[in-house]
Amino acid sequence: MTAPPGRRERKKAATRQKIADTALRLFLEHGYDAVGIRDVAAEADVAVTTVFSHFASKEALVFEQDEDFEQGLTRAVTGRAPHEPLIPALRRQIHAMVRHCTAEGAAPIWRMIDATPALREYEDSMRLRHAESLAAAIADDPGLSRSATACRTIARFVIDAYSLAREAADPASTVDEIFRMIEAAWEAA
Repeated sequence: MTAPPGRRERKKAATRQKIADTALRLFLEHGYDAVGIRDVAAEADVAVTTVFSHFASKEALVFEQDEDFEQGLTRAVTGRAPHEPLIPALRRQIHAMVRHCTAEGAAPIWRMIDATPALREYEDSMRLRHAESLAAAIADDPGLSRSATACRTIARFVIDAYSLAREAADPASTVDEIFRMIEAAWEAA
């Protein structure tokens, strides 16, 4: 069992969340390109250096849960129950991510991302990084014994399943449909 975070960690997390929430509100109100890091820092009542100590870039402010999503994907592999098949564990994780990203209030954020080249580019690089982390977790699992190519391919399919489902009219059904194909590809590998 892990110890609950201390006061310092809780304060850091609260500051990070305040910055992210402030940035997102400003981006949605004024447009992503019209808002600078200095604007975010002033509105959140923190120094610019504080913003950068929590977020590596302006784009990272929009994708503030990037690290959580990446860790969730690798935990779906490394934290699954003994003898639990890989693909159902990944399906559950993608369902959770899609539910989060299609929840009420998410549509304006995705419209902003889709309309902003810098954010689309950041999302593309983020998805590639997530796929590589997921592929590494799959490859490191001694019980799965697939080639590096198979691990990377399945990881890319899983990440693409998230992207396709997030944009679909029926996200849950889309995840299930795609994962039937992923499972067949995994079995064939």
